[in-house]
Amino acid sequence: MTRAESRPPSNGSKRGRPRSEAVEQAIMEGVMNLLEDGVPLGELSVERIARTAGVGKAAIYRRWSGKEDLFVDVIRAAESAEPELPGTSMRDDLVVLLESLRQRGLVSRLSAILHNAHAQTRNSPKIWAAYHAGVITPRRDLGLAILRRGRTNGELRTDIDLELAIETFVAPLLIRSFVDPDPDLPDGLVEQIVDAVLRGLRPVNSPST
Repeated sequence: MTRAESRPPSNGSKRGRPRSEAVEQAIMEGVMNLLEDGVPLGELSVERIARTAGVGKAAIYRRWSGKEDLFVDVIRAAESAEPELPGTSMRDDLVVLLESLRQRGLVSRLSAILHNAHAQTRNSPKIWAAYHAGVITPRRDLGLAILRRGRTNGELRTDIDLELAIETFVAPLLIRSFVDPDPDLPDGLVEQIVDAVLRGLRPVNSPST
């Protein structure tokens, strides 16, 4: 039995069936707790999820066709909102965007979900497609919009492949997050990444900040 299965439901009530309006949240919280405890998605049966959440299996099947659909909703619920960009410069916007990714990597729950989503790419194309559409694509589009504004404002060379550029900014954070379960993501890392990459992407006569 994991910590998640031994701890009481997150709303602080005694174990048992939560109120009907809290059932969905209890189920999703149960999945998140199990993933945070290191339980692989492949080992999460509907019965185990129901036991952790303090609900009956029927409560899950009334809301989701199976654990794949449930996990898709867990991914969406676990993700934070897109960061609000300052709009003062391309560099400032990139720092805010990448800092939100660094902060995600420091949260064990999000890290566990991220690793599970990546591990399921071959076994469950549906889960990966949902993660890609709901998480990766919006952040990629936000990064591309930042670079387009920077190019328009003369902060970025006009010959730069924007798709490749945004991948270059994001890749160091993703590599550290995926390779190490306890990633090295110190304060100031984002600024180092952004400034290092921008040194090769700015117009020759552009200011450094």
